[in-house]
Amino acid sequence: MLVPADTLLVFVPAALALNLTPGNDMLFCLGQGMKSGPRAGVAASFGIATGVLLHTLAAGIGLAAVLATHPAAFEAIRWAGVVYLIYLAVQAFRAPSPLLTSPGLARGSAAKAWRDAVVVSLLNPKVAVFVLAFLPQFVDPARGSTFVQFLILGAILNTGGTIINIAVGAFAGRLGGWIGTRAHIARALQMATGGIFLALAARIALERR
Repeated sequence: MLVPADTLLVFVPAALALNLTPGNDMLFCLGQGMKSGPRAGVAASFGIATGVLLHTLAAGIGLAAVLATHPAAFEAIRWAGVVYLIYLAVQAFRAPSPLLTSPGLARGSAAKAWRDAVVVSLLNPKVAVFVLAFLPQFVDPARGSTFVQFLILGAILNTGGTIINIAVGAFAGRLGGWIGTRAHIARALQMATGGIFLALAARIALERR
């Protein structure tokens, strides 16, 4: 067995604790759910999961080591992520009120929410560095392929995070659907969504390695 039961008994609770800690991915799913409804919130969750999977694959073959050892590469990706989140915030601030447009015009599609989430996840180098720092603690080269062990542990971590993000995105989406019929609350929702994206951009910009 590549990942023994005693290792899983330690890894799974640790992964669950990390998944339950509010972070950038959870905030993004919350923002998308509030902006465009439950489907977009759930789609964003799967987009984040896609990005984390790609980061895990990169870590498994050693590419994430480049980000960990070359500050310039880390900084370039981090600031690209900040700029993209600011762009999403501006779009939310500028969007017309849902009650002043044709139905659904101001609401993004689930496909767009997924694409945006993938981009946000991929442009957050903290994810790659986190995967590189956390997963190897539970990988034992003596048990076989370290790449396969990375994939197994990454899948466990990603599955827990996705389930939690789906719950957050779906709940926010239902809330957004309820207040979408109330003009002043709908506008406040859009402003709050933009604020979430700006706060997320600020958090990534101010983070230190």
